[in-house]
Amino acid sequence: MLKKYTLLALLLTLCQVAWAQSTSSVRGKVLDGDGQPVSAASVVLENTRYGTMTDEEGNFEINRISNGTYQVRAILLGFDCKPQQVTLTQGETEEIILSLQQKASQISEVEVFGVRDKQPEKLDAITRLPLKPSEQIQSISVISEKLIEQQGALTVIEGVRNVPGVYTYATYGGVRESISSRGFRGIPTLKNGVRVMTDFRGAGFSTDMQGVESVQVLKGASSVTMGAATDLGGPGGIVNIVTKTPKFENSGSVSLRAGSWGLIRPTFDVQRVLDKGNKVAIRLNGAYENGGKFRDHMDNESFYINPSLEWRPNNRSTLTLEMDYFKEEQGIDVGTVNLSVGNKENQIYDLPAERFLGFASDKTDLKHATYTARYNYNITNNVYVRAAIFNSNYNYDAVKSNLSALKADKETGVNVDQVNWYRRSIAHNSSREDNSTVLQLDLVGRKIETGKINHTFQVGVDYRYIDLFQPTYNSIAIDEINVFDPAAVRNKLPENVPAFEHTGGTRAYDYRFGATFQDVIQLTKWARLYGGVRYSTNKTRDEGEESATTEFWNPLAGVMFTIKDGLNVFGSYTNSTNPRSASVVDVNGDPLGAERIDQLEAGIKSEWFNDRLRFNLTFFKINNKNMNLKAFAVDENGVVLETGYYTKGGNDERKGIEVELTGRVLENLEIVTGYSYIDAQYKDHTTFVPGSAPNNTPKHTFNAYANYTLRNGLLQGLNFGAGAYYLGERPYNDWTVEGVQYHNIEPNTAPWYNKAYTIVNAQIGYEFKKHWGVRALFNNVFDTVGYDAYRSNFIDRIQPRNFSGVVTYKF
Repeated sequence: MLKKYTLLALLLTLCQVAWAQSTSSVRGKVLDGDGQPVSAASVVLENTRYGTMTDEEGNFEINRISNGTYQVRAILLGFDCKPQQVTLTQGETEEIILSLQQKASQISEVEVFGVRDKQPEKLDAITRLPLKPSEQIQSISVISEKLIEQQGALTVIEGVRNVPGVYTYATYGGVRESISSRGFRGIPTLKNGVRVMTDFRGAGFSTDMQGVESVQVLKGASSVTMGAATDLGGPGGIVNIVTKTPKFENSGSVSLRAGSWGLIRPTFDVQRVLDKGNKVAIRLNGAYENGGKFRDHMDNESFYINPSLEWRPNNRSTLTLEMDYFKEEQGIDVGTVNLSVGNKENQIYDLPAERFLGFASDKTDLKHATYTARYNYNITNNVYVRAAIFNSNYNYDAVKSNLSALKADKETGVNVDQVNWYRRSIAHNSSREDNSTVLQLDLVGRKIETGKINHTFQVGVDYRYIDLFQPTYNSIAIDEINVFDPAAVRNKLPENVPAFEHTGGTRAYDYRFGATFQDVIQLTKWARLYGGVRYSTNKTRDEGEESATTEFWNPLAGVMFTIKDGLNVFGSYTNSTNPRSASVVDVNGDPLGAERIDQLEAGIKSEWFNDRLRFNLTFFKINNKNMNLKAFAVDENGVVLETGYYTKGGNDERKGIEVELTGRVLENLEIVTGYSYIDAQYKDHTTFVPGSAPNNTPKHTFNAYANYTLRNGLLQGLNFGAGAYYLGERPYNDWTVEGVQYHNIEPNTAPWYNKAYTIVNAQIGYEFKKHWGVRALFNNVFDTVGYDAYRSNFIDRIQPRNFSGVVTYKF
């Protein structure tokens, strides 16, 4: 027996020696431009799976490399490295020195869609996979900091207009940004992966763009990673606002922007490396804004601060801490009115900018803060653990005016001859104290080989907790006004108005757990399979009443074929679930259960000219069948009454096409263009007229932007650009069938359509003496009149023609 073990040990030793002799190694040191060692830099053999990271002394070693010729490169954000070629023979160790040179200006390396050939910062907070947008099976667009700066975007809506098929749903008096996609109302807006305002209707929120690294738009269902259709897994998509974090460079900038309607906006952005070992860096962004509202009595003042810290204790670990605080007070625009008798036609009154139909005391009071901690640990070069915790505190209160048309004909209840007369009242609007916490834990593998195929996978869990309190107050009637008579419209509240009474409120708690598995299988160089599944649970507690836990599964399956390098075609299927409470019952009192929404996508993702230009084409079809709908009855007097139970019925169908072309056409010319066609309609429905479209859904949207930069000659550093955004006509409301009451809509009354509008913007900038820059921004150049509306309320005009100038100093 001893001889057998001895022989076996000898054979194993010989095998190991023989294998070791057939492989080789590369070792060496990475230095910066001053000859100092660089820690935590990645060292890779290009176009292979071999790689490692440098230690505290800048040393590295890559072992067990197959014999051959390789290009060895060091990679560190903000630095360039010229690769070195090594030829390895049997059992040899090659020693080399790699030099990193700091880039003169990192921002110049950023394209309009971000950094080339790299996953955008924090995209994995919503996709959970380490893939570029072109490698994802979902439709993803990224708006970079560079594009935001060029266009001078001050709001998220101004940024997302660069994404086809994404459009404004409503602005609720110009104070919140509700964004829609693919015919779905108000898709969720996140900040660093957590939902700031949890209103399921997607009412949106405002934020400051100074601290924004990028805006990421994932269209279509994200239920496999984010959860239920009533929240982040909704079929319309999500918008993720990514804040800035340290880049491990010493730089900074300050700017001052001034413009129309008294706009004053100073900003700053400073980042520093705190130690010689390049392990700790901080960044601080801030902004103050005052003015900039076109209508009289529309005050605006906000303050924003965004500190962050990143610590790289060794070559495997990274800890990032962020805080983001925004405080804002601004006037709420009650908007204008529709003069149509019975609200049956589009007769929106073009209210003069100097006329304000509300009161000067109509104000918002907003404070929100988000906190983020992210930790990454590289177990190996290809496997890592990612943990993150996100928290958001959102406190919002507002007092606004409400208008209701006077009813001159009391018998019919219709205002037949005084369409210009309205009754005014004031009320608190959407007051809420919203606290959300999200935990994520993922194990991720990149290009893990199993035989002749490799896998990029993710397995993880997440937990979401929401604590929401919504206080309620009484409404106070004030007066009656003639909107045609400016002398009759007082903007100061009478002195004898009583104080609001706190009439109550609701507190609700929401608990959501999810477990996700995704695998991207590279079968061959030209074929890739995508698969994923999510298990989710939902549970709510409201005023002491606790709901049963809802459980559901959501799958994802897809395939991508590479026709040639940079040209991929794909197709996918996924679904999302709309969980319903046990109170949603049929005529017999039995629960109807959850709804399922199915999504099919197919298209092309392509990269051209060394990833300088990207073209994407997406076809989608989304069906929400067998919805749970309220049942109604009509009494002998013709009055529509709720029955108290629900029925299964309806088919909400959205299908369409999205086209996107983004990148650098020429060395000096960047473009961003997109078009979307949405065919959204109710089919075979018990509530809405078949063939009608959901409210505020346009069939067509179009966006185009081009920027040209002079890189040589006397005017080197001069750049100028222009863009256009088109939003097609859309129904202001839904169209219900006879005998159904929904959102106070007159049954079987066709909605009027909000007219299409096109906004044209332009800018010109000049950078000189390496530090200084100036930029002039011209918005709505042709002074187009357009309106966004939430049903018959908040008919808000888009901003008229305006101008602003920016002076920037970089150091």
